[in-house]
Amino acid sequence: MDTISFYRASEKPYGAFSNLYRREILFQGETFPTAEHAYQAGKPRKKEVRDWLMAAPSPALLAMAAHGLYVWDIVPNWSQIKFHRMKEVLLAKFTQHQDLAALLLSTADARLVETASVDNAVNRLWGEVNGKGKNMLGLMLMEVRGILNRNDND
Repeated sequence: MDTISFYRASEKPYGAFSNLYRREILFQGETFPTAEHAYQAGKPRKKEVRDWLMAAPSPALLAMAAHGLYVWDIVPNWSQIKFHRMKEVLLAKFTQHQDLAALLLSTADARLVETASVDNAVNRLWGEVNGKGKNMLGLMLMEVRGILNRNDND
């Protein structure tokens, strides 16, 4: 099985798989500038913290700020809901943009891996660093690809 690695949103062609890739999505009745915004909007417990995150000048700074939230600023059930939310965000992203869906489908049955260079817990959860990690983003993208394939065949 082939492996396709991606990480930076600016990389061609697979940078579009990054949550930091700048493409608006409509999620839960709200328009967000990136998938990262839609995902992180569900994390804060207070509206003020959410507004502060959404005002970040870039998706990368948004992600950095969201990862640094204090535990009391995060919704209590975040660890139970975050993977479901991410999958729903990815479904929205790839069903609302046909070019992105086509790119994802073009990967056929390749293994998709978010490949980070900085070794930390977040990068090892959502991707892999030096071949080690859970690669949750890659796994969810492959799951979304399967859903898109089934919908194309219906």
